[in-house]
Amino acid sequence: MKTISEVKRAHEAELLALPDVASVGVGRDGKGGEAIVVGLARDNAETKARLPERLDGYPVIWKITGAIRSQ
Repeated sequence: MKTISEVKRAHEAELLALPDVASVGVGRDGKGGEAIVVGLARDNAETKARLPERLDGYPVIWKITGAIRSQ
């Protein structure tokens, strides 16, 4: 089985190509397990509907983070 970091790297570009996806990271789901965390710049129902529930066995969760800006 691939590590969660490998799964994130493998799918990051396709997730970032979706409208309003601002970030892709690794975090924890509501049960404390590892999850792919997708940060959304704004609440976008179409994008949320296009996000997979799982990637290579790991759950995918989303959070509204707002736009990400470098400093």
